[in-house]
Amino acid sequence: MTGTSATRRGRHARRAAAFAATLAACILLSCGSQPAGKASGEVVTTGNGDVQFRVETVATGLEVPWDIEFVPDGRIFITERPGRVRVISNGVLQPQPLAVIPEVATPGPGLGIVSGESGLLGMALHPQFARNGYIYLAYVYNDGGTFVRVARYRESGGTLVEPRTIVEKIAGAPLHDGCRIAFGPDGKLYITTGDGREGARAQSLASLNGKTLRLNDDGSIPPDNPFIGTPGARPEVWTFGHRNSQGLDWQPGTGLLFQSEHGPSGNDGPGGGDEINIVERGHNYGWPTIHHTMTHPGMESPIAEFTPALAPSGCTFYNGDAFPALKGNLLVACLKGECLLRVVLDGRRVVRTEQLFKGEYGRLRDVAVAPDGSLYIAVSNRDGRGHPASSDDRILRLVPR
Repeated sequence: MTGTSATRRGRHARRAAAFAATLAACILLSCGSQPAGKASGEVVTTGNGDVQFRVETVATGLEVPWDIEFVPDGRIFITERPGRVRVISNGVLQPQPLAVIPEVATPGPGLGIVSGESGLLGMALHPQFARNGYIYLAYVYNDGGTFVRVARYRESGGTLVEPRTIVEKIAGAPLHDGCRIAFGPDGKLYITTGDGREGARAQSLASLNGKTLRLNDDGSIPPDNPFIGTPGARPEVWTFGHRNSQGLDWQPGTGLLFQSEHGPSGNDGPGGGDEINIVERGHNYGWPTIHHTMTHPGMESPIAEFTPALAPSGCTFYNGDAFPALKGNLLVACLKGECLLRVVLDGRRVVRTEQLFKGEYGRLRDVAVAPDGSLYIAVSNRDGRGHPASSDDRILRLVPR
């Protein structure tokens, strides 16, 4: 019996070792190798040499930073997916968060496909933040089911107080929750929502999923929203037919709203199909009826499509002075693509695209333009799908060489 038990133990050990090796191989295949985690001072040049960036590390040791916002008094707010709002003040990450949102439902342990994409997501400051202190947060929560909520808070006494629901009961899921939020030039709050892994919701005007929503700052409905009075339609809906948009910004000069959106990437359709869209009042962006470069009457196809997938997340138009060659370019932080995507535009037309920082720092979640024209990038290697360097997750700053 002793020999038999030893043989069995040996078989179990070999199987366990083989499983561990297979798991490690799967991780490498799906997530790529560990990023270099280069130190401050690295210089990166665009392909045609028109821009040179020097990379600085602003903060380290974060846990899945999702959104970056610049406060009028010089501070920087950052959301972390476990539910924290962190603060960088005078260039230093403060040890205590501004707030911890207790209602946030966080991802569980394991790989990304298991742990999911829930938690504290988008953030927006009220256009009059300096006067009223209002900050808006989007997060996943549980209430007899999984949902997404956008709530307004007021900063007071070094914390966030007076929570007020702006919109809630948006169906949530482990994947495809959106949820980027921003105030537009019209002073309205725009919210991107995912389909919650049920594509049919995106085509249903009775659902808040797979949409761009548009609300007043107090959560009321603007009277010029496109589907007010449409039987069965939610009045919050601005556009529909989206799968999972995680980035939005307005083009300087034209005021056009651009969004980055995740394509099916092999999960619920052919691989790839990531999109850049110009999002306009009442339009249908096709998901799940069309995707990739498909066309259909009454549905909008993307102005740019990416196969293989890049997993585009936060995006911003560059309108600063530090990098003149970037003026008017749309910059998109990409997760699976592990790059900063540069989209050069002529109005509505894409002139060319370029992938910067390809694989240098791993998964990039957000990009934002600071008041001085420098660029801040949130690294997202601790989200269950990356290979964190010892200093991850980080906030990087790009300045002219």
